[in-house]
Amino acid sequence: GKIAMKLDEEGSKILDVRLCNEDQDVLLVSAGGRAIRFPVGDVRVFASRNSTGVRGIRLKENDRLISMAILNHIDVTTDEARAYMKHANAMRRAAGLEEDDAVVSAPEDGEAGADVALSPERIAELGAAEEFVLTVAQDGLGKRSSAYDYRVMGRGNQGVAAHDMSKVKELAACFPVIDGDTVMAVTDGGQLIRFPVDTVRIAARATKGVRLIRLAEGEKVVSVVRIAESEDDASAEEDGGEASDAPNTPDAPEDEN
Repeated sequence: GKIAMKLDEEGSKILDVRLCNEDQDVLLVSAGGRAIRFPVGDVRVFASRNSTGVRGIRLKENDRLISMAILNHIDVTTDEARAYMKHANAMRRAAGLEEDDAVVSAPEDGEAGADVALSPERIAELGAAEEFVLTVAQDGLGKRSSAYDYRVMGRGNQGVAAHDMSKVKELAACFPVIDGDTVMAVTDGGQLIRFPVDTVRIAARATKGVRLIRLAEGEKVVSVVRIAESEDDASAEEDGGEASDAPNTPDAPEDEN
């Protein structure tokens, strides 16, 4: 093969490679629970593959990057995003789909906090474009958060909190999901659990979320992936049964907040 990137620092490595365009954003998340979202256009095009590139996120000492994702960009202010998320959660509560209204993170430094009124047309536009990000910590807690809760900012800083890290050392995974997705999590103790992402509560990015898998003492989640539904799984569901090799799905996740 060919050199894809010049790695100067000892021990550094390429984490991920994604196709993208100028109408999208980059989402970087660290094991220490920090996330930054910035426009693809903020990363200049380099003439040579053999270059070190530019800084996407500034990591604290001993922190490391665990994921990179590409999100669709939409022009929305922080105040509009907060107003929309509050409205969407109110609609879910009214439909009996949600019990907790904590879906919007508290303002951080540099964030606005004014209330704005959205027109029905704007609500519909934001709803059609909304994406969700699944975050899972090593202690088995996780949640879905609206991508609007990850505001767009300039690259190169420490970003915002992606998870409540008060009782956990590191995140295990963070990536976009859609309704109908299935997620599989594996622990260092050999446990495996497979569950529909729809069963994971929608919550603010700076919360702990719900328990997705119950761990033994000292055990931790080491891998979380989105898996595609196979033809065998689909056929089994149509027949009213389960695919013979499908791992067990859990009961509804337990709320830890």
